[in-house]
Amino acid sequence: MTATVSSYPLVVSIERPALYVVATPIGNLADISYRAVAVLREMDLILAEDTRVTQRLLQQYAIHSKLIALHEHNEQQATGRILSKVTSGKMAIALLSDAGTPLIADPGYRLVRSAHEQAIPVLTVPGACAAIAALSIVGVPSDRFVFEGFLPPRSAARKRRLSTFSREARTVIFYEAPHRILATMEDLCATLGDEREVVVARELTKLHETLYRGCLGRVTQDMKNDPNAARGELVIVLGGAPEPDMSEDEVQALSMVKTLSRHVAMADAVKLTAELTGIKRNRLYRLAHSPNDDQADG
Repeated sequence: MTATVSSYPLVVSIERPALYVVATPIGNLADISYRAVAVLREMDLILAEDTRVTQRLLQQYAIHSKLIALHEHNEQQATGRILSKVTSGKMAIALLSDAGTPLIADPGYRLVRSAHEQAIPVLTVPGACAAIAALSIVGVPSDRFVFEGFLPPRSAARKRRLSTFSREARTVIFYEAPHRILATMEDLCATLGDEREVVVARELTKLHETLYRGCLGRVTQDMKNDPNAARGELVIVLGGAPEPDMSEDEVQALSMVKTLSRHVAMADAVKLTAELTGIKRNRLYRLAHSPNDDQADG
């Protein structure tokens, strides 16, 4: 790793007092913005989930700001003390997670909320996020999705959570620990069936980045056959459940949408049809854009 931003001088304006929420790389240390490095160099204090992990990043980019730990075990007790110093000393501090964007399945919510309550400006320095990085490359519908973070560690609780997605039409994104990934894939099959579309992204941005794509049954078997599948960071991207068959009223409404769309914009056709038929606009929009919408023409 030889990349450095030291040869790209960047002047940033730092507010004080302020809390900066700074995204860091999810694997490849080069995936950090020039602005993030410049901001971190100007901080009076950096709060890190694991100081050992963050220290390696700071050393790579010659960042010498003071570093302390803020994690799920001390956040509640430390937040008040930290923010008191921020306001009294007019300090600029940064919140970092071990990897990616803070607060996305990581600690920091209490700190950010308390900062807002105390009228301390909270500013974002955006960057990598494993969930979005995975969604962008897996080829699963991305216009509507939900993020569920980590699933429960115990199988019974995990199956109960997974059962709530049996009819979820949106793409669902999970994080999973490597030592639980195979058990979770088996629970996905048991709960949702073998045919649901899924992609598991492993070690994103790293040397051994891997995608397992296909139906749940096939991907689960492929991962069982791969001795490396249960290693590294993992993101599960679950395809949405198929839309239910259309009712007769919906068939007629979709036909109306198609007729109107020859004369007005599709959005206007959907809106007008929804007003005339009482069918929800979102439902009509999904039907109009479904690859199977030709069933309304018969």
